[in-house]
Amino acid sequence: MTLTDTTFEEYLEATRDERLESYKAFLRIPSISALPEHRDDCRATATWLAAALERAGAEHVALEETTGNPAVYADWLHAGPDAPTVLVYGHYDVQPVDPLDLWTSPPFEPVVVGDRMLARGSADDKGQIHLHVAALAALLETRGSLPVNLRYLFEGNEEDDARHLRAWLSANRERLTADVAVISDTSFFEGNLPAITIGLRGNAYVQIDVQGSPVDLHSGTYGGAVQNPANALAQIIAALKGPDGRIRIPGFYDDVVGLTDAEREAFAALPFDDEAWRAHSGLGSLVGEAGFTTLERIGARPTLDVNGIWGGFQGEGSKTIIPAHAHAKMSCRLVPDQDAERIFELIRAYVAEVAPPGVTVTVRNLHGGSPFSMPIDHPVTMAAARALAATFGREPLFAREGGSIPVAADFRTILGLPIVMLGFTPPDDNAHAPNESMDLTNYELGIRCVARLWDELAGAVGPDGTSGKGTR
Repeated sequence: MTLTDTTFEEYLEATRDERLESYKAFLRIPSISALPEHRDDCRATATWLAAALERAGAEHVALEETTGNPAVYADWLHAGPDAPTVLVYGHYDVQPVDPLDLWTSPPFEPVVVGDRMLARGSADDKGQIHLHVAALAALLETRGSLPVNLRYLFEGNEEDDARHLRAWLSANRERLTADVAVISDTSFFEGNLPAITIGLRGNAYVQIDVQGSPVDLHSGTYGGAVQNPANALAQIIAALKGPDGRIRIPGFYDDVVGLTDAEREAFAALPFDDEAWRAHSGLGSLVGEAGFTTLERIGARPTLDVNGIWGGFQGEGSKTIIPAHAHAKMSCRLVPDQDAERIFELIRAYVAEVAPPGVTVTVRNLHGGSPFSMPIDHPVTMAAARALAATFGREPLFAREGGSIPVAADFRTILGLPIVMLGFTPPDDNAHAPNESMDLTNYELGIRCVARLWDELAGAVGPDGTSGKGTR
């Protein structure tokens, strides 16, 4: 260990309490992008983050206006023209917090419980942004410089609509020139084993609206003579997927790239226990598309799931009506080479085909994103693997994740960048659910891993992000 490394570690140890208080302050701002009433909170979060980047030593810090919430841009570009430039991405917006009654403490009053930071956004994705800012501050304070040039881009609409940032990326291609992108918005593998995500599913998110009469009708007077929108919606949803888990929409699987034998062997080699995973989830049984394992279903097969359904009377007691309307929100996780816009059109056409008479049915495209994959043997993936192994004490696994991060595909198609998905949250972080938490050991070691990754990339990534300059 060099003197510089020793100083870096001593600095982190000395500033641990201060860093955790800053982390808590970041988490207290309710930056829920999906709810319009929190728009001002999202801007306040962006302002807080910009100030934190400035204190850490970043330059050219700015709030960038998008069609949604502002993005935060900053950079440090003094490593020189021969050093690679890294674009670091995260999102400061968070998911809604309902159901509130399942939280053990208020979601925006962060508390440390055991070795976990408990709060909405503690893992997804404020915790991972915060550790990047902490790494920058520690490196500049102890070394005075960095081995790579850095650009930071932290957005505020990832949990709501990726299209807001997509337009800004297209308009700022030159400003975002880099050799590689690092996205810290993924998790470790089951058992909290270090992992690099090499594949993500895309997403097509739609809403189905079923309209009957202009107002609710008396179920005694009209029942049996008119179509019930709630019944009609149930009929539509039931027609979308069969009991074998296969989606019945014509053309849905046309563009799906099937798994090779080698890929199936790679899935089978991962240390995953179906029964333990089921028990931890509190489920009675696991179900899914026939012919595929649990990991294959999660990481490499498309899905269709109802995310919410509502309509009619939902209060205490009884009210005998035929509801005027009924609604459902639905998402389809997509795999290579599926396209979100095409899937939306297929859904809309099939819903129109199976919808019963007597109601008006509308399908709306709320948002979508493309799937993503990255080769294991790419130089940036290997650099991240070395940094993880050196920091966490074991070789990382390479896994596909079932979630979606639309910006990953955007970075590739709009900016032309290779990408490493380097996330640090534990797999049981309860992201998007009550009692979200971040493992503080992961958080602290994540800071050290990011610092080591900059050293690794400086030695391994060439000017085009693909050619090596040697290894460290």
